[in-house]
Amino acid sequence: MRSVTEQLDTVLSAAVPPHPVRVAISEAQGLLCAEEVVASSALPAFDQAAVDGYAVRSIDVQGASEQVPVSLPMVGQIPAGSRSAHRLQPGQCVYVDTGAALPTIADAVVPLSGAEPEGGARVRMTQSVRSGQYVRRTGEDVQPGDVAVRSGAFIGAAQVGLLAAVGRDKVLVHPRPRLTVISLGDELVDVSRKPGPGQVYDVNSFALAAAARDAGAEVTRVGIAGDDPRRFAELVEARALVSEVIVIAGGAGGRYADRVTEALADLGEIDRTRVAMQPGSTQAFGLLGPDPKVPVFMLPSNPVSALVVFEVIVRPVVRLMLGRRNPYRRTITAKLLAPVTSPEGRRQFLRGQLMRDDNDEYVVHVLGAGGTHLLASLAEANCLVLIDEDTTKLASGARVAVSFLAQRP
Repeated sequence: MRSVTEQLDTVLSAAVPPHPVRVAISEAQGLLCAEEVVASSALPAFDQAAVDGYAVRSIDVQGASEQVPVSLPMVGQIPAGSRSAHRLQPGQCVYVDTGAALPTIADAVVPLSGAEPEGGARVRMTQSVRSGQYVRRTGEDVQPGDVAVRSGAFIGAAQVGLLAAVGRDKVLVHPRPRLTVISLGDELVDVSRKPGPGQVYDVNSFALAAAARDAGAEVTRVGIAGDDPRRFAELVEARALVSEVIVIAGGAGGRYADRVTEALADLGEIDRTRVAMQPGSTQAFGLLGPDPKVPVFMLPSNPVSALVVFEVIVRPVVRLMLGRRNPYRRTITAKLLAPVTSPEGRRQFLRGQLMRDDNDEYVVHVLGAGGTHLLASLAEANCLVLIDEDTTKLASGARVAVSFLAQRP
């Protein structure tokens, strides 16, 4: 029996990230940048007003207050986006919108709250400002030659905005790996049909496709494959041409295992093994298809086992292909609210609800006491409780490692 660590070493060594691609910045959100984006110009590109108000020389309003106002003639207006050049003379002011370019020699802006219009195009300044106050200086955000977005950086909303601000409409990114999900089983029917005697809905292709999207993959859900070996092999070969990962649910164990191995023999070698974990010990993995071959995972038919194996074994491969340096979920320690037992020699992955107690410490309630096959308890879980292979009993209050699952809104 292979350890979880050994199985992860095997599958992660086969993870080959897709080549970086250049995409529109509107499509880059959620991906990792694959280049150093260097600014070619300053940001802001010119001195601009940070508020609506009056552009002035700060020395001309020095000491201005409600008690001792300073009256200046207003010699023009500069709306945001104006391309006209404006020059200010000493002892004058110009009305400016937020974002408007400051006129020549102006070094500050008096906000509207610190000024009162007077008759005859004059403005009564009741607030003193220092040089640079209420002004966005040229290059104070980004200087020419600065790295705006670094290679390996996660592209979120702020990064998309910064790319736009430095004039980049496209950026090189690590793309989402393309992942195909296939279900096997004579007993399966699609959710659009009513199951007959002995039949069940195809849960795995929907659940695993959702898990793959959560991991960051671009997913194609094929659904239920037919039982013709030749057509099944043709399907896998065809999907290998357009996928970086293939996940087959139901092909790891039972009577289907031999049929699957035989059907795919011409596409590559399949390593069927038992992994020292519960649930989901029965797994298979291989590199299949025309060169370059792609990682193909075969998971248990039980939906809970399939999802846990995907979380523990397949998800890190997807994250590594996305360019993530650390492909694993965040793990913390928490106190058990009740005692648990675990089979010796297997790493246990228990479903749990992670909470905080009155002392703001993490505590975890283990779910699914009725069995590892219960899907409803996995739907209620927000974490997996990790029990080592050499641990068989843990008392209430014992500290355990807990791995976060997908965040809920």
